[in-house]
Amino acid sequence: MEIKNLFDPEVKKEIIERINKLTPESQRNWGKMNVAQMLAHVQVPMGVALGTHIVKGNWLMKLILPLFKKALYDEKPWKEGLPTDKTFIMTDQQKDFDAEKKDLLKKVDIYSETTMINDKHPVFGKLTKEQWSKATWKHLDHHLKQFGV
Repeated sequence: MEIKNLFDPEVKKEIIERINKLTPESQRNWGKMNVAQMLAHVQVPMGVALGTHIVKGNWLMKLILPLFKKALYDEKPWKEGLPTDKTFIMTDQQKDFDAEKKDLLKKVDIYSETTMINDKHPVFGKLTKEQWSKATWKHLDHHLKQFGV
């Protein structure tokens, strides 16, 4: 699997096109989130990098997951149904598809090396801007595939 850098304008355009293929009726291929919850979910780590979301993270995950930090941005695809930090879970919340899609598209549009203000992931620790970008692309790609786009 090729991991792409979301700072690349062509890669960003491709992600935006994929997001725009989603509809309120898009069905998941695995997992528990509906499409609106997924759109909200993928914004959380982006918001951390942009400084718009503050996430504490779980102490156990902070202890164990840094050992697997490279999996955030390496070439190996993520498995379906990986455990998620409680602060990133959206299945217990109702989300508005149109509002979440609009917010995500805005975040993707502004996501750049100059707009990132946080280099520390709440669970995995310090990341370079390129690692953040690749991890963000990988996270978006994983969940867009979850919904067939």
